[in-house]
Amino acid sequence: MSTTETSSTDAVELTGSSAGYGPDNPAPVIEPPRARSGRTPRTTRTNFELYGWLFMRLSGIVLVVLVIGHLLIQLVLDGGVSKIGFAFVAGRWASPFWQTWDLLMLWLAMLHGANGLRTIINDYAERDNTRLWLKMLLYTATVFTVLLGTLVIFTFDPNIR
Repeated sequence: MSTTETSSTDAVELTGSSAGYGPDNPAPVIEPPRARSGRTPRTTRTNFELYGWLFMRLSGIVLVVLVIGHLLIQLVLDGGVSKIGFAFVAGRWASPFWQTWDLLMLWLAMLHGANGLRTIINDYAERDNTRLWLKMLLYTATVFTVLLGTLVIFTFDPNIR
């Protein structure tokens, strides 16, 4: 047999970093990627991230139904974009059904988007101070938009001039 040929009875030769591991020379222990550090107290351990993950999945499903239903009813069944105007919105928001529909879309979309941005901030903002200010800005904008949108939906006056 030449040096370039191998047979099925040849043993696999370990080279590099994997050579020599065995009972007398075990492989090094690799710490988990999110191991606790001295700065992470045990009392802050909650299931908030699990609930955030679950909220993203459930709100995403509900939002798909709400948005597709909204587009189908508003644009396809009601005659398209050309009919949408102040009177159209006033007529829709005279009904508690449409107020609730739009309110659910607003709240779920804002909370879904804010939770996604919160996750991105946690992943990419390296300094604690930067992370704090970005999240405070995000929370402020979210609360402002949700409150203002809710106020508009419930205090809309079709008789305004």
